[in-house]
Amino acid sequence: MFDAVIVGGGPRAVATALRVAARRPEARIRIAIVDAIDVGAGATWRVDQPAEFLNNTTSGSTTIHADESTQMTGPIVPGPDLVEWAAGTVEKGEHPTPWLLEEARAVRPGSFPSRRLQGIYFREQLEAAEASGFVDVTRIDGTAVDVRADGSETRTVVLADGTELSARIVVLAQGMVQSLPSEEVLGFERAARERGLVYVAPGMPAEQDWSAVPPGEDVIVRGLGANFFDVVAVLTAGRGGAFEPVVGDARGRLRYVPSGREPILHAGSRRGVPYRAKADGWAEASPFVARHADRAWFDELAASEPASLDFRAEVWPTIAREFAAAYLTALAAWAPNALTIPVDAALEELDGAQDVYDIDDVLTASIDQELDDGAHAFTIDSLRRPTRGRPVSAERWKQFVEQLVEAELGSMKWPDQHPRAAVNRAMGALRGQAGRLSAAGVLEGRSAVVDFEGWFNADGLFLASGPPSSRTREVLSLIDAGILHLTGPETVVAFDDEAGEFVASSAITGTVVHARTLIEPRMSKGKVPATNDPLLRSLLDSGRARVHTRRSRDGAYVETDSMEATGARLDDREPGLNLVRSDGSADDRVVVLGIPALSTQPGSAIGATPGKPSPLLAGADVAARQIIAAAASAAAPTATVSVARAHDQG
Repeated sequence: MFDAVIVGGGPRAVATALRVAARRPEARIRIAIVDAIDVGAGATWRVDQPAEFLNNTTSGSTTIHADESTQMTGPIVPGPDLVEWAAGTVEKGEHPTPWLLEEARAVRPGSFPSRRLQGIYFREQLEAAEASGFVDVTRIDGTAVDVRADGSETRTVVLADGTELSARIVVLAQGMVQSLPSEEVLGFERAARERGLVYVAPGMPAEQDWSAVPPGEDVIVRGLGANFFDVVAVLTAGRGGAFEPVVGDARGRLRYVPSGREPILHAGSRRGVPYRAKADGWAEASPFVARHADRAWFDELAASEPASLDFRAEVWPTIAREFAAAYLTALAAWAPNALTIPVDAALEELDGAQDVYDIDDVLTASIDQELDDGAHAFTIDSLRRPTRGRPVSAERWKQFVEQLVEAELGSMKWPDQHPRAAVNRAMGALRGQAGRLSAAGVLEGRSAVVDFEGWFNADGLFLASGPPSSRTREVLSLIDAGILHLTGPETVVAFDDEAGEFVASSAITGTVVHARTLIEPRMSKGKVPATNDPLLRSLLDSGRARVHTRRSRDGAYVETDSMEATGARLDDREPGLNLVRSDGSADDRVVVLGIPALSTQPGSAIGATPGKPSPLLAGADVAARQIIAAAASAAAPTATVSVARAHDQG
């Protein structure tokens, strides 16, 4: 019997073990951690993945130890952040992992570490929890397929191989669970199998076989989000290609030197352009200052009646107005001749705009649409539809891509000055504030799911959760070198049965590409209703868990992408974050952490940063206190006395 079984061996499992140790329980706590990939690192941070796969958060913004900034009931026990750990590792001068010292030497607060390096950091912090003397960890390689209730105080985790692990508390910490394959994906897999093609289906990049992608051939890539940059890196630098700085280029442009083993990539998506990069030295960029959507404005909205606000109608226009104001203000300094009226007049017009359509009208009227071939033009609509839905010629699209390259280079190099960076910075500041409204429950249900958790979250990822600037510079150099081609917005992919090939096409640019290889660098991002995680699937299908819903104004309930868990409680006498069954009751022996329960645990998908409140670490502390309480209850002296008396009475 374990005190706890944690399903999922990544950072949430590590944080939970550390928080148990921090609470210094009277008796050593026995924890089993189950993971099919890498106990301690988990799937995302597995240590056997290519060095080209980077974290998109800086080393200085990475920790797994709680500090005073995170509200919780457990004590603070200091521990090294990633930078401190790397420095300590280098100082020791040796490590059993051959590549680690070289990577650790390169770690700086503003650098972006490899994901495998961060995985070893997590592993060693788990070892530190064990070394405290308060925790015993049993590492189990396997896949959990079910959780069975054996009485009111015991839960048994069943593994795929039939192994059963009983515990007083089960913690579900699977992280970025994936989805069951869609009919389209199954069709592509079947076509590839029957016609001898290569199809890399959606999933984590570290789990794919990239050696199957043939060199020198045209390859279709559907998806330009975070995983896209991993794919590009592993198929270019990972195959011997090199990126060299262009001497004298003020923007930091790179030149790609091919190895001859890379494919020719044709990449597209609905939006048609890659995620925007983080800026050089982005952590030191000037903070965004809102004109209207400041903290007081969000405080007022957060005090609204439950489920009363329509995000698209009542919140988004003010946020969009901030984007527009940020762009115009920066443009006035960056390229003053690009404005058709004084910036103060443009901002005054903007303040009177009632909706996003009005905002775009002000932007269009205030910016010279022809100057530098329209390079300075900007609208809110163009963030999702770069050509505003209008078909363009191949020549115009080529020009657009060239302008995109120049704008990205400028935005990365001069984040305090470039208008493009100003919009990114505004989103980075405001999406967290908008998240408070969701957490407060004041958004109307359908709007919360469709608007905030749908397109606004996607916009936030696009503008403010992009890759390191070094990775984007590499992508831009591949465009310059003709190794990477952007097919255009509204790219769709199909299988041409007659030709026996995959085909990608954009109705906006007129581009059509045929290829024998299709790569899908995308993931489901933890969407639970269609998950392929066997344990979550079993719980949902049997009614022992349910999908979280939000109430709409019309009384209907709208499904989120998350499973439901109870709220956290800042009271050691109360449970929290417990699994909710289909009948609405809570299982106080099962704790759910992080991404699968994201709609009831806002912010828990984000890694912990020193000096900033961390829902991830707060959740781990909630789990830790329940683990210790259950263990203490089982060992309580009253239970021993009761048994002894029964024996004496014979």
